[in-house]
This record gives sequence, structure tokens and C-alpha cells, in this order.
Amino acid sequence: MKMELYQIRYFLSVCETLNFTRAAEKCNVSQPALTRAIQKLEDEMGGPLFRRERNLTHLTDLGRLMRPRLEKVLGDTEAAKMTALEFNTLEKAPLNLGVMCTIGPGRLIGLFSRVQHELPGLEINLHEATAEMLVQKLTEGELDVGFLGMPAELPERFDRRRLYRERFVVAFPPGHRFGQMHSFRLYDIGGEPYLSRKSCEFAVHFRAVLAENGITLKYRYRTEREDWIQSMILAGMGCAFMPEYLPMFQGLPTRVIAEPEVTRDVELVTVSGRRFSPAVRAFVDLVMAYEWDKVTMR
Repeated sequence: MKMELYQIRYFLSVCETLNFTRAAEKCNVSQPALTRAIQKLEDEMGGPLFRRERNLTHLTDLGRLMRPRLEKVLGDTEAAKMTALEFNTLEKAPLNLGVMCTIGPGRLIGLFSRVQHELPGLEINLHEATAEMLVQKLTEGELDVGFLGMPAELPERFDRRRLYRERFVVAFPPGHRFGQMHSFRLYDIGGEPYLSRKSCEFAVHFRAVLAENGITLKYRYRTEREDWIQSMILAGMGCAFMPEYLPMFQGLPTRVIAEPEVTRDVELVTVSGRRFSPAVRAFVDLVMAYEWDKVTMR
């Protein structure tokens, strides 16, 4: 059975008016054209849908049975067309964004505020996870865009666009000797109790640099919870390396690592060759036009 949408519209118009002439006028077609369309629909349905008696038109039992079903078909079709229109015109468009769990919101809030202002129909679903998990989700198409800051190269199938550079700092307890230093060297961490951030993508890099310089860390705790790490530091239980824009507890002192300086580039990552939807294209363009070097922390 091949049913055309115009046939359904004509049928429902006759259902509403119970008059072929008025239905044709409402559908802006000639009455013979509407009648032929209804007859073709009746042939496909296997029986008459209307009973015409002089000037009176009534639905047959088959017509009454088919009316709610065809109303649903037309309603679902119109809804699908409206959804597609909203998506393509960005009036209501979803976007799945992955943000690495160690990237703090401080430098991103201004961007999101601008997105809300300039792309009000964009519905951002924010997914926070480790870099490894985000890369997998991007590969599998579960994410449209990712914000990542990794020391290692990504596979060639990914496009990377640099947004800003972030330094690493050492966080230490209040009153610690590090507070008297104007410049922190990695050598200074030797022998200090260390609290390991298991979610830190730069952990391997730090271990390699420390090993090259003959520096040994005294690991005390390892956890993925940033709040636990910072609470332990404030309690005087040790020190930790972390990105400078990570949200910090009030009163938690830090010093930028100066010798050697350790930095990471936070990048916008997408899958090479994957066609952007209008929503993703608009978001990427806005992100790349954003003046990252003028961002102030919030």
C-alpha cells in the first residue's frame, strides 16, 4: 500500500467538513482532484471511506476506523517536520559536549553564557569524564564535541583546536614552607607526603620528569575525588600537583611550578571528516571566535 500525505489531508478535510466542495476549497484544489485522491485512497484501503447521499456525506464504518489512525499519521509527520525545522534553524537543537573532569568551569562559564545569548535554542548536554572515556565516546558518536587537555597526541582521526594554555601548580597546606617561596621548583617536592589525583592525565608526565631529576615522592593517598584531595591538603596531610584553573577550596594556597614549567593546552576536539549538524557548526564557530586570552576567572 502506498499512501500519500496529500490523500490523508484531503480525507481529513472531508471528515471535518462532510462536504467535498468545501473540503476542496479548504485544501486549495479542485473538487475533481480531491475526489480522485479520495477514490485512490479508498482503493488502497479496500473499501469506501465515505457514503454520499444527495447533499449529505457520512463516514462509513471503515472511514470512522481509519480517521484516528490517519490523524495520528499526519500529526506525527507534521511534528517530525517541525522538529527538523527547529533543528536546522537552531530554534531547538541538542548538542552533546564532553568536558574532561579536570577542566574547571571557571574559564568556560563565560563561553556558555555567550552560547546561551547567541544560540538560545541550543540544548547542551554536558558529559564530564576522563580523557580516555571522552575519546571513546567521541569515536562512537555519543559526543559531538569535546574539551580536552592531554599531554599525549590523539589519533589522526581527531581534529584539535587550541583554546588556551593552563599552567600546573602545587597545592599545599596553610603555613607550609612552600608559602615562603616566590618560585616553586619540582626539586622542592622531594620527600614531601604526596596526595595523588588519579584522574590527572599528566600523572605519567610528572613521574617521568621527577624520575629524570632523581626526585622521589612519598605517596600517601590516591583518589579520583578532587574534593577529598583538597580537604586532605587543608588538613595538613600532604601536597598535590593540579591545573591552576581547577576549582580550589577557599584558603588552599598554591604556587605555580616554575622549574621546569608544566603546562597543558586545553583544546576543542572533534572527529575528522564527521559532518557537523547546524548546531555543532554554530557551536564550534562560536567557541573558536571566543576571545580566550581575555577570559577572566569567575
